[in-house]
Amino acid sequence: MAEAECSAASPAGDSACSVKQEEEAVGVYDSKCIFCRISRGQEPGTELLHSPDEDLVCFKDIRPGAPHHYLVVPKKHMGNCKTLTKDNIPLVKKMVEVGNTILQRNHFTDLEDTRVGYHWPPFCTIAHLHLHVLAPASQLGFLSRMIYRLNSYWFITADQLIERLQAENTAS
Repeated sequence: MAEAECSAASPAGDSACSVKQEEEAVGVYDSKCIFCRISRGQEPGTELLHSPDEDLVCFKDIRPGAPHHYLVVPKKHMGNCKTLTKDNIPLVKKMVEVGNTILQRNHFTDLEDTRVGYHWPPFCTIAHLHLHVLAPASQLGFLSRMIYRLNSYWFITADQLIERLQAENTAS
């Protein structure tokens, strides 16, 4: 929220505005980022399927590539998967865990028939870390099979990302 909007919203100085401005200053929140706004419930019409966790939210993809297509997103604004380090491995694992929980909550239990991963830069449409959880993978359409293709230049599974992060740190 811009400073003028904060002043207009609350002439006395709304503490929520101050918090948002402070968070933007330290890179925790980006008011221009759709995923930051969704994670804070600021986008009408987006149902949060997982939000009790302090760090992650989950919601349906607006252009689903499979009958179940969810995005798991950190509430804190983070760059794409190329910006991650070994320290982020627990976050990646937690994102997968949340995705699997949402699938099971929506009566999809064949976790072997899923596609779970990240678009690899520069093939990211939104510059905020987000995990795609698609199921059943066996029902991906032609275009979705291309967009979420395993072993491609533009998509990496969560397991592959974890392996890369572990390998980068053993090489250092």
